[in-house]
Amino acid sequence: MRKPISADAQAVHPGVRIAAEWSWRLIMIFAGLAVLAYVVLRLETVLIPVGLALLASALLVPLVDRLQAWGVPRSAAVILVLLGAIGIVAGILAFVVAQFIDGLPQLTDQFAASVTQIQNWLTSGPLHFSEDQIRQAGDSIVKSVQSNREELTSGALTTATVIGEIFTGAFLTLFTLIFFLYGGDQIWGFVTRIVPRDSRRRVRIAGSAGFGSLIGYVRATVAVAAADAIGIGLGLVILGVPLAMPLASLVFVGAFIPIIGAFLTGFLAVLVALVTKGLLTALIVLGIIIGVMQLEAHVMQPLLLGRAVRLHPLAVVLAITTGIVLAGIVGGLLAVPIVAVLNTAIRSLLADDPETVYEQLHVEDPETPLYPAQPDEVRTEPRTENPIAPSDVTPDD
Repeated sequence: MRKPISADAQAVHPGVRIAAEWSWRLIMIFAGLAVLAYVVLRLETVLIPVGLALLASALLVPLVDRLQAWGVPRSAAVILVLLGAIGIVAGILAFVVAQFIDGLPQLTDQFAASVTQIQNWLTSGPLHFSEDQIRQAGDSIVKSVQSNREELTSGALTTATVIGEIFTGAFLTLFTLIFFLYGGDQIWGFVTRIVPRDSRRRVRIAGSAGFGSLIGYVRATVAVAAADAIGIGLGLVILGVPLAMPLASLVFVGAFIPIIGAFLTGFLAVLVALVTKGLLTALIVLGIIIGVMQLEAHVMQPLLLGRAVRLHPLAVVLAITTGIVLAGIVGGLLAVPIVAVLNTAIRSLLADDPETVYEQLHVEDPETPLYPAQPDEVRTEPRTENPIAPSDVTPDD
């Protein structure tokens, strides 16, 4: 029964009254979001390693499950997969570092030659700078560095502190990843015990669906990042740009931030090509990067990420921007996976049939609209593997 409106409330214009009611509700929502953001920032030292461990588990847990299905004990499967992953990462890092060490002297020599060419162009070119002006500019830079020596020293100390935090975060990430791989479903079942019994099964299905989206996202992102790195890396090798392999590795890492990551890291390759090989080579490298980005945007993104995570590009850009503002590069890395998981989980919670949400979002044709005029337009042929089948969800405790 609707509560009657008092005489004082009736004296207020209905539009003002409705606006006031909406205003205090929105204020409460924004206050709750502000408190949540404050808690996340205060606990970022813990939450970021946990988020990275969750991403890594989404990539590795299918391998662990496959080994277990072949008869390997779960603990042994976790150890084998972790040792293999660490070995691959360590091998790639060792190769990249060796390539960087070998290519750095050549880059330094070419950079010095480029600086000399720039100085000659400034003195003999159309600008007609005198050698004294150029020398004074160089002396002012040196004096500026010397006068800010204390700031540079404190920056080095800060860098040492950051390195310590990185090692701490890496250890926490690895420690958390071990338990996610070994008993992630048990951890999820324990966490959801706080949910009322009537809603517990629906929440667990939503979590399984969200993790299924995360698995698809990580797989697709690794494939897209590898394609970006191979395409740009081959172009750099063919053009003879120094540090081609380290630059390709940066592109691979940057591609984990959708839309902007690979382009920004690839722009560094353009700068190296400009300094070492000249303007023409830099323009060719820029053309290669644009071509690879077009291939990614029009072919690989729809085919791979479109099937794994169906998010609007505006949602992706806003999520990345918010993540970078809140937590820097790591925030940009984790933003899209978080939105993808929430997208699937919330839709599963709100659906009449939550066990079909994953199939509805992960259709074979990524161009199928998310909001069709008729619900039947979304349904397609079911996938051969259903990551949220009832058998995969633990029973209510």
